[in-house]
Parts: sequence; structure tokens; C-alpha cells
Amino acid sequence: MLRGLWKLTWIEIKVFLREPLGAIGSIVIPVILFIVMSRMLGNLPAMPPAIANKYIRVAVPVFVSVIITLSAVLSLVTIISIYRESGILKRLRATPLRPQTILTAHVVVKLILTAATLSLMVLAGKRYIPAGAHVPLLSFTIALLIGTWSFLSIGFVIASIVPTARFAQPIGAVILYPMIGISGLFLPTTLLPPAIQGLTRVLPLTYVVSLLQGIWMGDAWSAHIGDVTALVLLFVICTTISARIFRWE
Repeated sequence: MLRGLWKLTWIEIKVFLREPLGAIGSIVIPVILFIVMSRMLGNLPAMPPAIANKYIRVAVPVFVSVIITLSAVLSLVTIISIYRESGILKRLRATPLRPQTILTAHVVVKLILTAATLSLMVLAGKRYIPAGAHVPLLSFTIALLIGTWSFLSIGFVIASIVPTARFAQPIGAVILYPMIGISGLFLPTTLLPPAIQGLTRVLPLTYVVSLLQGIWMGDAWSAHIGDVTALVLLFVICTTISARIFRWE
């Protein structure tokens, strides 16, 4: 099983990298976005250095990391939809590989690419991180992978309901991107109106943002048990749903 999983994972990585637009959108764009935003904030004359450093140190990396996660999910939705429409999923299911192995390979690919993109982002933007700032990169990478892993389960649900590959990304974007505005990424959720605060508690991205912000700033994992629990619960619920409604053809 493991041999088949890693072999299929390697094949999927090569297939993904052969498509320039997909690789650029998932890997290159987030890195460029981080550099551009950090440079712009650092050069704003009206912004005090202390505030600029705060945004560069926390807000920008977390924002770009969220974009990395959502890009991975949209990429998954698109690939699964294309594979189904072109009959590749049906043919893969006819092989000796188990269905779980086939779908797990796609998850592993996205997690590998997520970690690679984060590494490139940190390397490319290292000069913009304020001097003396301690970044727990290992813990943050694990937090990002947990968030991405959880959100990929939403991707399978979306991929199960989209009618054709042409609608995969638009439908996925309509579902995922509106969460960004009220997830606590730009404004603490406690400052939002009470009705909106209630909505944020059921939005999964809220817990991803809380986890990423806390770990990036050096919080202990014990302070974010609630966030991790919510993301694990999301994975269990969405995996259960997609297991019932997922279509191979």
C-alpha cells in the first residue's frame, strides 16, 4: 500500500509541475505576494516603523500562508474535477490501488507543495523579517500543514458536488475566499458585530488563522488545543460527507 501511495504521489507531483500555470499559481504567486507586500509596508512613509514591523512580522506571513492553503484546496478541487471528467479517476479505480490510496496521494502532494512553498516564502522574504524576530518555523510549518490537511477535506466535498471541471475553481473560490474577510486575519473577531462574531465561530478559516497567528508569535501549542480540535473535527465531518457523496465518474 505504501509503495503504491508514494509511487502515485511522485507521479502526481510530476504531472502537477508539468503544468506551468498551476505551479506558478500555487508556488510562485504566494512567494511574490509576500515579497511585494512586505516591501510595500516597509516603504510606506506614513506608517511608523513599529506598526510596519508588526504587520510584516505577523500579518503578512499569516495572510500569505492562508493564501497557500486556499490555493492548495482550489488546486485539489480542479484536479479531481478534471480527472473525473476525463475518465482518469474511473481508470485509476480499476487498478489494484485502493480508493483511499488514490485520494490520499493527492492530499500528500498538496501537503508537500504547501511545505515547499512556505520554505521558499521564508527564504525569499527573510530580509524583510524585522531583525531580532524569532520565528518558530518548524512549529509554524506543522500548524500550516494541519490547517491545509483539514481544509483539503472541504476540497473533496466541493469536488464531489461541482458539475464539471469548468466550474470547479469558481465555485471553490466563492465558498472559500469570503471567509478571509471575517476570519480575524485583518481585524480581531472580538471587534466585529455580535452577529458576525457568531458566524466566525462556525467558519473553519477562523481556527486556521488563530492557530497560525498564535504559533507564529510563539504561543505554546497548549494555547491552541481548541483550534486544533476544531480543525480535526472539520476533517472528520467533511471526510465522512465526501465518503458518501464522492463520485468517481
